[in-house]
Amino acid sequence: MRAEDRIVARKQLDKRLDLLRDLKAHTRPSRGWIKAIREALGLTSAQLGTRMGVSQPRILDIEKSEKSGSITLDTLERAANAMDCKLVYAIVPKKPLQEVVENRAHALAKKQMQITGHNMALEAQSVLADDEKEQLEIMIRKIIEKAGSNLWADDV
Repeated sequence: MRAEDRIVARKQLDKRLDLLRDLKAHTRPSRGWIKAIREALGLTSAQLGTRMGVSQPRILDIEKSEKSGSITLDTLERAANAMDCKLVYAIVPKKPLQEVVENRAHALAKKQMQITGHNMALEAQSVLADDEKEQLEIMIRKIIEKAGSNLWADDV
């Protein structure tokens, strides 16, 4: 994927994800979505089991596995369908994607600048603070332009 395409993709995803950024409104109820919705609908665990084609004890296991975080997406979707609901699944970045990329590029550029600065200090050369800041911004832009899997190759 070209750099321009990645930028457009990040912007489009960020627009869609903005609706989900208020995670407090989307957190799983303490007893789990399945049990909360089942009870709100007035379904017993036996009735939900019948609708899902499983036993009543299996529903209790499913609810426990959701509460513990070990439930599969397939099981969640089957339970949602049995209660005439839709499963919504998303990974929501804590910050806008472009900001995540810029922060990563900044960290990589700083690391590269530290290595260069150390070598220059050994050679008794120094760079003015304004020049260093400008050079850092240029490096960040170059890293972002070339960003692909290389952006995440090294641990900073």
